Formats: sequence, C-alpha cells, structure tokens
Amino acid sequence: MQSKPQLIAWLTCDGVHIDPSSGKHTILGIFSNIHGHKFPIVHPFMIWFLSITDCAPGEHRLKISMGFNNANPEQLLQRPFKSHSPMDRINLINEIRNLPFPAPGEYALLIEIDEEPLLGTSIVVTANPIPPTN
Repeated sequence: MQSKPQLIAWLTCDGVHIDPSSGKHTILGIFSNIHGHKFPIVHPFMIWFLSITDCAPGEHRLKISMGFNNANPEQLLQRPFKSHSPMDRINLINEIRNLPFPAPGEYALLIEIDEEPLLGTSIVVTANPIPPTN
C-alpha cells in the first residue's frame, strides 16, 4: 500500500533564498493576509512554498486552485515534480504573479497532488481605509 503525501509546511511569503553551498532554504516575508485600499486589487508577486514528504517514487503533479468566498475554485497553477523516495523532503517553490482580488473577503485555496486533496486553506483580503495625508 502506498502512503499518501504528507504536508510538512505551507507558507505564503515574499521570497525564498536557497544557499548555494548548503542547499538550505531561507524564507523571507511570511504573510497570511493581504490588505487593499481600493478594489479590485492585483497582488504583484508572492511565493507559495510547500514542503512535502511520503511521496511514492516517480512523477507527480501539484495543482493549486482558488475560489472567492467558497465559490468554485479556478486552477491557478499546475506543475510536475519528481520524488525519488518516500523519505524525500520535497520543497516546491511556486511563484505567483499578478494575482487579482476583485473584492475583500476570504479566498479559499485547494492544494492537490495527483488529483488528491492535500490541503484546504485560505487567504483573507481586507479593505483598509486610505491612510490620511498630512
């Protein structure tokens, strides 16, 4: 019986640096919500970082979908990756550019591997009043 992939980490951040000598990942600017002053907004750049283990050897497919206020999620990303052993820890760095948010609210995210759900989570987008100018 094959094991199901296990999620070690899911982070939304500004960047990931990989040290060329050690291979260590440094996560930069972790965040869990987005603020906007005037909607719709477009978030110019973020990274969705996943670390997984227990993937059977071979080719796999990561898929990430997003829906507004529990609406039908639309696929944002699909990419292949490879596992050499279930003992591998696989870090997947996914660059997300120009992601639109039409309104404040909760945006549901569904992360799947090989069409099987791995994680359901969300990004909260809030409306902030425009800061006063002096």
